[in-house]
Amino acid sequence: MPSSISTLEELQFSRRRAIGRAWRVVEAQHKVSTAKLTDNIDDQKVLEDLIEETKPAVPEDCRHLHFLLSTPFRYDPPRERGSRFRRAGRTPGVFYAAENVDTAIAETCFWRLLFYAESPETSWPGDAGEFTAFSVDYATDTAIDITLAPFTDRVEFWTHCTQYDKCQELADLCGDARIDLIRYASVRDPQHKLNLALLSCATFARSEPHDRQSWRILLGSNGARALCEMPSGSIDFGRKAFLPDPRIQEMLWER
Repeated sequence: MPSSISTLEELQFSRRRAIGRAWRVVEAQHKVSTAKLTDNIDDQKVLEDLIEETKPAVPEDCRHLHFLLSTPFRYDPPRERGSRFRRAGRTPGVFYAAENVDTAIAETCFWRLLFYAESPETSWPGDAGEFTAFSVDYATDTAIDITLAPFTDRVEFWTHCTQYDKCQELADLCGDARIDLIRYASVRDPQHKLNLALLSCATFARSEPHDRQSWRILLGSNGARALCEMPSGSIDFGRKAFLPDPRIQEMLWER
């Protein structure tokens, strides 16, 4: 049955080459926690190896990649309904990134604030969260850009704040059509700059991440403030920054 979202023929006709650099933000990675539990480097390595054995296996086609690149393909999505381009459960992984670091930070601040919107009894954190922004190189001949025709007549599907079923259907079709990358507008960034969904480990042009930046994100009654150590800079997301999402509209700011 033809999809109301797209067809294999449409995807194959619309595919294009995409090459560039993208940014992703993760919680800061430290080995301090295991160092505190061990007496020396050898013991620490043994402990970390034991922890590694408890984790899901890295997919075979991703094993050549640095863990920051392979991790999204290793774990199931955290929410029961999945993410924008990934269904819940044991489904193919997706590496979400942004074309610029500001958009990646906006996405991170949104999801941090959403936790508190859905946990009204939780107090604001006393300390800033520490995050690492890193860039990756990608290159593929099989990308689609849903900010361009023929996909623009379905923009309400691609940009819905809470319903992902149509995007997930598109991603399923991309798998059938061997499309490796989806370029789309960020729903969370107030300026709606562009995001990327890398659907395959083969899309990475290099196996290692590039530039790294250290960020601290403070949350509170005024919203979110992201501070970068080097290069020095800051971005504020006030109470109104993410109001298009109905869950943020219900935020209890004073707590």
